[in-house]
Amino acid sequence: MIGVMDGAPEIIVTEDHTALAEAAAQAIVEIAVEAVNAHARFTVALAGGSTPRATYERLARRPLRDRMPWDRTWIFFGDERGVAPDHPDSNYRMANQALLSKVPIPPRQISRIRGEAEDPEVAAAEYARHVGEVFECKRGRLPRFDLILLGMGVDGHTGSLFPGSPVLKEVFRPVAAVHAAAASIPQRFTFTLPVINAAAHVMFLVAGAEKAKVLKAVLGEPSSALPAAMVRPTNGRLVWLLDRAAATLLSPARGR
Repeated sequence: MIGVMDGAPEIIVTEDHTALAEAAAQAIVEIAVEAVNAHARFTVALAGGSTPRATYERLARRPLRDRMPWDRTWIFFGDERGVAPDHPDSNYRMANQALLSKVPIPPRQISRIRGEAEDPEVAAAEYARHVGEVFECKRGRLPRFDLILLGMGVDGHTGSLFPGSPVLKEVFRPVAAVHAAAASIPQRFTFTLPVINAAAHVMFLVAGAEKAKVLKAVLGEPSSALPAAMVRPTNGRLVWLLDRAAATLLSPARGR
């Protein structure tokens, strides 16, 4: 099993975007099987973006498709845009096209965020409540996902946690509605850091030379205030899966 405990990151550098997707898909299957063996189900929060899409497409194909315990898998989304589920920019739409519509997962085990809701705060609260019900969380307790997948933007944001956002200081709400003025779709929804850092596994998928500079800042500066650098699982495994282009500026000792 990849990763080390207590939030110290393991950095895995793959040759290219294709190899990254293959490694990520393989890791997801391993974590899923381990979770089902341990507690009879696998809970995962998906990420949006082009890099995760390639991973989802790999999972939807044999042989990995046949190794996944789909009937025991519960799907959530770590963030979403404020759009309808059929909108081109919807994270749900991307995941559904690449993966969910192609595998035998029970529809009731797929939980999307209502990005089209008129009141974003209500939608965020609804999703938080639903997550709590699925995990049977007692009051004040956080859900513990088996796996949360994340990407990273060139500004160091992850999920829909952007630099300088007041949501970065959130300690109570597991899901928040956020307004990202610089984003093409400003209305967003996101898991907060307490939920992300409570996960058993957190896996970043990062590809492309345009990410190299910010990746160096996130991984090379312990005091970095960039959102991606604030992901530090308290009792879990943290893995950064990179392609060689993204890892260009990292020292050789930081990856393998």
